[in-house]
Amino acid sequence: MGEHIGEPNYSSHSNNMCASPMHDNLELDTSPTKDNSDCNNVYVNKYQYGQCDNVFAHDNPLNNPLNTNTEEEPYQCTECDKSFLHGTHFKTHMRTHTGEKTYQCSECDKVFSHNSHFKSHLRTHTGEKPFQCTQCNKAFTQKNQLIIHTRKHTGERPYQCSQCYKAFPQNSLLKIHLRTHTGEKPYQCSNCDKAFSENGSLLKHLRTHTGEKPYQCSQCDKTFSQSSALIRHLRTHTGENLYQCSLCEQTFSGTAHLRQHLRRHTGERPYQCSLCDKAFSENSILIIHMRTHTGEKPYQCSECDKAFSQNNQLTSHLRKHTGERPFQCSQCDKAFIRSGHLRRHLKSHS
Repeated sequence: MGEHIGEPNYSSHSNNMCASPMHDNLELDTSPTKDNSDCNNVYVNKYQYGQCDNVFAHDNPLNNPLNTNTEEEPYQCTECDKSFLHGTHFKTHMRTHTGEKTYQCSECDKVFSHNSHFKSHLRTHTGEKPFQCTQCNKAFTQKNQLIIHTRKHTGERPYQCSQCYKAFPQNSLLKIHLRTHTGEKPYQCSNCDKAFSENGSLLKHLRTHTGEKPYQCSQCDKTFSQSSALIRHLRTHTGENLYQCSLCEQTFSGTAHLRQHLRRHTGERPYQCSLCDKAFSENSILIIHMRTHTGEKPYQCSECDKAFSQNNQLTSHLRKHTGERPFQCSQCDKAFIRSGHLRRHLKSHS
């Protein structure tokens, strides 16, 4: 795999220079051989390498800090163009090609190719967080996590976009940002044709297919597919409305809701259908409308074969299976699956 600088010759070789006392970290005299007749000590070196006449007390001169007569990076990978100064680094690199994982966790089945990754993983079991922030009380399992966190205090953003000069505290954030310039969307939905530039966006989208709502309100039973939606909902309990309409007195818990509301005043419909002349005030309404052209029905009932173009249609349909009737008439004992059915019924009382 690696191309070493020469094979060791394991014959003894005498060096005539004085070697009293001799240690592995002694600075070797590379000047022309002198006859040190005053010194009776002779240092016997075990290893000689084929590319030069120097001899070494180490079996691998590359691991000897005294070695200055070798190429800069003598370990060349045959699989790629990378080269390494130390054999240990070369061996670690080769595992990226072979897939070899030599470090196994005794607590779980995970295996690792790097000792450093293995040690970091063990902390997930022990809970050890040895890297402490000096600015606050936060601690981390990995040093690089602390470095990234520290940038929140310092404001440092070392990763700069070459296209628009935006800067980021993490290289991973820069990579995601660059996709806004390249248009790359490597995260493909397995249920439809949509693709995303971030894995997090794909995970959020997948919940539109699965119906998963992992974020639950602690004040009521409502659940949400996104944490941001839960935060907005919590303001309905606290009464906090941060965003006020400048044209009327209504306030809203989120900027998106405020923007949607403002379009009622302006009549703006910025979301245009590419297949017909219809336009909409919200992108979500356009997406639903597009399904009337494509016939897409991404919301599948788990109890039968029916599918729907909108999530609320699936929710109403599921009540046929569960028998749930959440819309109760205040005038009589009747209850309904849908709010629209209740509104029609109320007219019978008026």
